[in-house]
Amino acid sequence: MDKTEMMSRNLGKERERSMPQEKKAASRILTVPNAMSALRILIVPVFAALYLRGHVAAAVVALVFSGLTDMLDGLIARRFNQITDLGKMLDPFADKLTQGVVALCIAIRFPSIRPLLLLFMLKELLMLSCALVLLKKHKRPCAAKWYGKVATVMFYVSVSAIVLLDGLGIMGPDKQNIAAFVMLGLTGIMMAYAAVKYFQIFLAILREPGEKEKK
Repeated sequence: MDKTEMMSRNLGKERERSMPQEKKAASRILTVPNAMSALRILIVPVFAALYLRGHVAAAVVALVFSGLTDMLDGLIARRFNQITDLGKMLDPFADKLTQGVVALCIAIRFPSIRPLLLLFMLKELLMLSCALVLLKKHKRPCAAKWYGKVATVMFYVSVSAIVLLDGLGIMGPDKQNIAAFVMLGLTGIMMAYAAVKYFQIFLAILREPGEKEKK
């Protein structure tokens, strides 16, 4: 019995040592990328208040800073093995909240671009609905893909340009700007492409057998 107990203890220790670092990292909450995602969430009401009150320059600074943290958090998470389950939910939530509020602020000030911004919001709502369906079926949504990140960066660039042109007096509710509409059009195309790709992944995950079916 003593030998058996010793062998079981040794096996337990070996399993603990062989546990992948990714699983240990996934259970962490207090990480730099998670803190950056939380910071982006806090920036959202600051941007909205600044922009709607006419402090356009300060709103641009807040939005650009938010975009930089969005690009850096993923790099830091992969470089320093800080990818966590919380981060996989927090990062896209911060993205969607930022994009939705910025889109709403622009739509309030520029009625002419509301149809495109409505399309953007419908796309985000579709993606959120798909994620909720997967979670309800006890399946994990996929992590952010490159095309999703590119669409996000293009969105940040487009809306930042609109806000900047607005601040410079080049664009306004009574002044149209072709370059801004071209940027928004390209962003819309990229968002549509990302939505199609994500929906394909959603269907693939949905077809995968669950834990109960595997057993």
